[in-house]
Amino acid sequence: MANHLRFVGRTVMVQNGNVEAAYGVLNRILTQDGVAEAVRRSRYFEQPCRARRRRAFEASRRVYCAEMARRIAFLARSSRQDPWLGC
Repeated sequence: MANHLRFVGRTVMVQNGNVEAAYGVLNRILTQDGVAEAVRRSRYFEQPCRARRRRAFEASRRVYCAEMARRIAFLARSSRQDPWLGC
């Protein structure tokens, strides 16, 4: 089990006995992976209609964020010509 990729990715080393910093790093890793929110969500029963609404909202948010990132990357590209040459 120790060689499992997800286990190794969530392993935090404590340096110089600084447990607080290691705990903060572990919390950040678990938050980014979505483990903390999954545990929080599974604490109570979620009605199927609300689960569908939540999943649909998360999917639409992913699409929106991806589209906005694509637009920002398009505007921030380095090979872009200056639209107002004479100004």
